[in-house]
Amino acid sequence: MVRGAHVVSRVRVCDKGKNHYCALELVVTDPHYASPRDLVLAERNLLRGHGWSGASAQTGDEMADESPGNKLRMTYATAYGDLHDIEFGSVDRTRQTQEALSKQMFAGAIAMSAQLQIGSQ
Repeated sequence: MVRGAHVVSRVRVCDKGKNHYCALELVVTDPHYASPRDLVLAERNLLRGHGWSGASAQTGDEMADESPGNKLRMTYATAYGDLHDIEFGSVDRTRQTQEALSKQMFAGAIAMSAQLQIGSQ
C-alpha cells in the first residue's frame, strides 16, 4: 500500500467454487491525497513501480494489476465506485467491507477499496 495509507478494515474471504481463490478485502484511507481517485492512482503507480502489470478489471470503476509471475492480483477502486458496483450487483463484498466503505465515504474520508486475491488457480 502507498506510504501513509491506513487500513481501516480487513476481511479474509474464500471462494471454494470451480476457480478456487482466497482474498483479502481491504478498506484503506489516506488524508494526504486530494481525492479518492488520487489515492487509487497512487496505488496503481506504486504497484507498477514494483513490476506489477495492468490487468482487466471486472467493472469500469475498478483498476486491476497482477504481480510478477501472476501469483497475486490486486483489484481496487474508490469507495464510491465500489459501493456503486456492489449496489448494482457487479461485484460482491462482505457486509463488513460494505459497512466500512460506507462509513468512510459518508465521513468524507479519502478512501478506497482493495481486494488482494491470493492462491488463484
